[in-house]
Amino acid sequence: MRVALFLTCVNDTLYPDTGRAVVKLLTRLGVDIDFPMGQTCCGQAHYNTGYRHEAEPLARKFSDVFGEYDAIVTPSGSCGAMVRELYPRMGERARAEGRGDGLAATLAPVVPKTYELTEFLVDVLGVTDVGAYYPHTVTYHPTCHGLRSLGLGDRPYQLLKAVKGLDLKELPNAQECCGFGGTFAVKNSDVSAAMGEDKVRNARSTGADVLCAADNSCLMHLGGTMSRLHTAMRPVHIAEILASTEEEPLS
Repeated sequence: MRVALFLTCVNDTLYPDTGRAVVKLLTRLGVDIDFPMGQTCCGQAHYNTGYRHEAEPLARKFSDVFGEYDAIVTPSGSCGAMVRELYPRMGERARAEGRGDGLAATLAPVVPKTYELTEFLVDVLGVTDVGAYYPHTVTYHPTCHGLRSLGLGDRPYQLLKAVKGLDLKELPNAQECCGFGGTFAVKNSDVSAAMGEDKVRNARSTGADVLCAADNSCLMHLGGTMSRLHTAMRPVHIAEILASTEEEPLS
């Protein structure tokens, strides 16, 4: 199996350790993972802000870069959902606008083989115990794209429950949005901030010292909220927890 890492813009720019964690984890599980240097933005930010046509060249680029791989793994539910849910819509809209089937045909090959990390681990590799060690109390926030668009369900919970030393606490009102939503946080900043505060207060009520999620964009938003609320809780991507071992613990 030829597997590629789609790191995403946010991780490449702000959270490169998450990408390193994915490589470390998958390598430990026997996966030979490649990082195509030609990868760029998937077009999510453009598409969600209303620039549909401007997102199309980025989607074509994604297909060109990743099309020959057997599986594309990303540590981002939102970018995974962009490919799986919105690329087909882009193709259908182009067809409806009388621009033919070219875009749909270009994007179709990458849609079914793009996986969010926990999907790939559970559904493709068939593992839930990845040999991780993380001696902390953790609560998990299921982000909107992972929960609603990809339907990740209990996959992240299965993986976290198998981590040695980890004490997993249930997050109250877990299905509520954290308030980030990309440009939503800019256009509706007061509402976004209030939603973030609600999420952090719920997380604090669990007594956990780590808030975990599968999207660093949401963790960035919640980390800023934690700072403003002066909480000692830390935001940590699930990939970094799963990559941590007794021999090489997450610092």
